[in-house]
Amino acid sequence: MARYTILLYEDEEEGGYAVLIPLLGVATQGETLDEALAMAKEAAELHVQGLIEDGEPVLEEETPPIVASIDIAIPVPATA
Repeated sequence: MARYTILLYEDEEEGGYAVLIPLLGVATQGETLDEALAMAKEAAELHVQGLIEDGEPVLEEETPPIVASIDIAIPVPATA
């Protein structure tokens, strides 16, 4: 059994959640948190299955990553 960190982003405008699995480079979505988690699991399983079938290495997390946020300034374009 392998464990992967996922990132969930709530879509406040349209509802639902976008899900990223960074180590696998996989993205999916779900209308509810439970659905998003289930879709992430299914997407990860299918991706890993495809890697195995193609003879590619399957990456696994040795330790959980450090997750942090940063703030950046976004320049406002000059108006003509």
